Amino acid sequence: MTPKKTVKDYIRTIVDFPHEGILFRDVTTLFADPRGFRMSVDQLLAPYAGMRIDKVVGLEARGFILGGAVAHQLSTGFVPIRKKGKLPGQTISQAYKLEYGEAVVEVHEDAMTAGEKVLLVDDLLATGGTAEAGIRLIERLGAEVVGCAFVVDLPDLGGRKKLEAMGMDVHALCDFAGL
Repeated sequence: MTPKKTVKDYIRTIVDFPHEGILFRDVTTLFADPRGFRMSVDQLLAPYAGMRIDKVVGLEARGFILGGAVAHQLSTGFVPIRKKGKLPGQTISQAYKLEYGEAVVEVHEDAMTAGEKVLLVDDLLATGGTAEAGIRLIERLGAEVVGCAFVVDLPDLGGRKKLEAMGMDVHALCDFAGL
């Protein structure tokens, strides 16, 4: 009997992308497979089933794919957190550090209301900078992050520790050692 595939089995590794020495964990192969995609969505939301969740927030860009599917399954709203300048309405911004420089993400100022329970979703947790910025935006709007769900965790880069130090519940479907 063939062993059952796990989410990790659907993710391909691309060597030296986007820079030499990097092992890029490509989730597009997971998304392209109907069983793999369904499995990942089901497993992302499983720890939160039965909890009150008012909104699912997805981080640009692959977090939109996952977050939208998770929101659909939970019968709740979806909110995108985007790179600066991509949202048409009134926004609030949060800067965060990258390996070389800084970036800014934004959310519509009316996307969430005080007291709403929010699940943050993205494909990959590396240093945690983007997720931390997303959490800060959610909290500035008065909403509460009930969890942070990722397909892949890169534990060697410290993102999980950073988010847990902020008091966040972190759920990841698989991890890969190294960069």
